[in-house]
Amino acid sequence: MAGDTRELLRFLTAGSVDDGKSTLIGRLLHDANLIYQDQMAAVRRASAASPGGVDFSLVTDGLRAEREQGITIDVAYRYFATARRKFIVADAPGHEQYTRNMATGASTAALAVLLIDARKGVKPQTHRHAAIAWMMGIRDFAIVVNKMDLAGFAEEVFRRVEADVSAFLARLGGARAQFIPCCAPRGDNVVYRSEATPWYAGPCLLEHLETTPIAAGRGAERLRFPVQLVIRPDGGERSYGGQVASGALKVGDPVLAMPSGREARIAGVVVGGREVDSAQAPLSVAIRLDRELDLGRGDMLAEPESPPVVSRRFAATLLWMSATPLGVGRPYLVKHTTRYVCASVVRIAGAIDPATLARRPAGALALNEFADVEIEAHQPLYAEPYGENRATGAFIVVEPISNETVGAGMISAAMAGSTQPEAAQAWGAGQGMTLWFTGMTCAGKSTLSKAVYEKLWARGCKVELLDGDVVRQHLSRDLGFSKADRDENIRRLGFMAEVLTRNGVIVLVAAISPYRQTRREMRERIGGFLEVYVHAPLDVLEQRDRNGIYRRCRAGEIHGVSGLDDPYEPPLAAEVECRTDRETLAESVDKVLRAVDERLGGRA
Repeated sequence: MAGDTRELLRFLTAGSVDDGKSTLIGRLLHDANLIYQDQMAAVRRASAASPGGVDFSLVTDGLRAEREQGITIDVAYRYFATARRKFIVADAPGHEQYTRNMATGASTAALAVLLIDARKGVKPQTHRHAAIAWMMGIRDFAIVVNKMDLAGFAEEVFRRVEADVSAFLARLGGARAQFIPCCAPRGDNVVYRSEATPWYAGPCLLEHLETTPIAAGRGAERLRFPVQLVIRPDGGERSYGGQVASGALKVGDPVLAMPSGREARIAGVVVGGREVDSAQAPLSVAIRLDRELDLGRGDMLAEPESPPVVSRRFAATLLWMSATPLGVGRPYLVKHTTRYVCASVVRIAGAIDPATLARRPAGALALNEFADVEIEAHQPLYAEPYGENRATGAFIVVEPISNETVGAGMISAAMAGSTQPEAAQAWGAGQGMTLWFTGMTCAGKSTLSKAVYEKLWARGCKVELLDGDVVRQHLSRDLGFSKADRDENIRRLGFMAEVLTRNGVIVLVAAISPYRQTRREMRERIGGFLEVYVHAPLDVLEQRDRNGIYRRCRAGEIHGVSGLDDPYEPPLAAEVECRTDRETLAESVDKVLRAVDERLGGRA
């Protein structure tokens, strides 16, 4: 509603399978009259065969797979409001294999509702959920001891759970907890006080959610405005668009532009196309300054009195979210506020067991594992501790080739010192070049070019990879495998490589490109050209051929295979030659990188 000043509380629900999270939220919404009549009618119809009456879990368990399995497998977000507050609840899955889903739900929450089955008591999963929530920045917990009816509403059962959980939470710095005895299907102590627990004098769950203070990080009041885009309609006055990540801004306020360090004042604020005097987090706005500053995506506007820490190296808690293990020293992309930078985990200080909080040495991280790590980026980040400011303390890790999100992290401290080379600065106005990887099918062109790509990314170079197979799927779908079509495909690759090279990019082209004359044309056209001949004996290539291309050609099923029924003309004087049957991948990569360094005078 217009002018709505009610506070917003984001909270998370978590618990082991069958502890009753979905039922609890469904009962809360029902008893607080927050479910539409048609929705409730659908729930009654769906639960008609249930021996226990209305199945309130169906209010939140909307996914068919969840209903079939009887468990929650994804984060379900629900929005509701009472007279006192607005709420967003994230109903998170409980099983360990969905750790990343729970972490996603916890990342924006201010409070966690943890459910415990009164009959089963505290389980390792309870500790795990509490620790994950705490690592994601949550300090306030509502511990719901559910299914008290099945424990006879016995006070000693409740107190035993309270003591066990309190002992664990005491190990989590700053954790605060309210324990509430409940029976979710009956509604005991959910919205209304229960006569079955006369020994309990605390609030019911809804009362606690409506009245608990919403904790904010110590830096949440500090202005942080990461620039997302520069807006200049029809050559008019320049403004800067983005989301107010934390704090507030108003017309006339001084701001510090980072990284330039120049100051200006806010001349105008636009929200939804309307001029306003002020705006606060998390509104998306466009702002105008009283002077021209050189700002772009990823730059930051902050309060001059409390600018963020700038560092290329920082300590963090990292949750790994990929089936491919994290490798120390391997280059990844880190998305922090509105910018992407290349970075590597340079040290794993210790993997963390959330159930016990124990640390153990680790050389890599597997799916759903947590660890304390040190990360080094090739450009400085505005790295503030997550506990002080979630907006500038959080980041995600992206695999640069597949663009898959593989990790999520929380910065714990900026660190002094850096071992990363200054290649990013050197390449700001640097020259480009093309590395042309040629060789027969299964020689290792794609594998080698991807490995070189990652190394150049780690150095901070501007680099692009053009794989011949990928280009054929998109840019050259209309071409076959005749000599004329092969030549045309290479010319298209060469055109893209030329444009990128001219704009200061190191371009890696991995393509069979079987004809010397066509490769010679590319060399003359591009100029900054380095040929990498990747090869191995034919019998080795045939052993590697999982797709059976060579076998099918010998059987007459397909035609036009370079090196068999179509010629492959090896380079006569390639700058780099890699024998992939004799060399390790690392040795081949080193060969290519040495050639790049020599060609560019050591600047890469």
